[in-house]
Amino acid sequence: MIQAEFYNIILALFMAVASGLVSAFALMRKMTLASDVMSHIALPGLGLALLYGFNPILGGATTLILGVLLIWKIEAVSGINTDAVIGVIFAVSLAIGTLITPQEDIIEALFGGMSTISLWEFIIGVIASCLVIAFILKKRRALTLALVSKDLAKTTGINTERLNLYFLLIFAITIVLGLRYLGVLLMGSLIIIPPAIARNLAEDLNGMLLLSALAAVAAMAIGLFLAANYSLALGPVVIGVAGVIFLAALFFQKNNI
Repeated sequence: MIQAEFYNIILALFMAVASGLVSAFALMRKMTLASDVMSHIALPGLGLALLYGFNPILGGATTLILGVLLIWKIEAVSGINTDAVIGVIFAVSLAIGTLITPQEDIIEALFGGMSTISLWEFIIGVIASCLVIAFILKKRRALTLALVSKDLAKTTGINTERLNLYFLLIFAITIVLGLRYLGVLLMGSLIIIPPAIARNLAEDLNGMLLLSALAAVAAMAIGLFLAANYSLALGPVVIGVAGVIFLAALFFQKNNI
């Protein structure tokens, strides 16, 4: 039992680092609100998994990855803004997910918690978190250049369409990692709040990445402590702590980047 709790805590902190790094670029790409919507795409998969008795995270990951590929393809073919495409798929996913998710499991699916975790789930989760972290650190300059000018990025040999797909997939993996702890309703908030904190305090890109990751880790660590010691729901506590950190950061605001 103690070992399972240890696995949960370590994986939650790894996920927070990944979320903080991804969220910095999500903010610069104006995708932070889209993250809140995208997490709902996992709901049909969660519902089917709970209904038929297999791993809910695997079910949520499947529908979320399929949703991301669909979003990328529709955006590439139609030229419609990413937010608009995500919005349509979100609405359909939320409706289907609510209909098929068993009523007794709907609260945990929406708000997350600290469910039992196996050694294999821990290992896979840590590897996925490290993959996300490595991608952002390695591709941060390419992602930044693509944000400044897609044409300029292409002249330097960057395949912006492929880079966009990779970022969406990494974005989806990050959301999947957080579903266990925060659920489909609150995971998006851990991508919205940390970069907002970092943007108030950082003076350059590297500083923003570091502060965003630290803010996410601090919110998760304090949330885990409060939830465990005061018998509180983990998801709302983590996001509440993140909100308090955001308000405190307003008093130390630096030049925005």
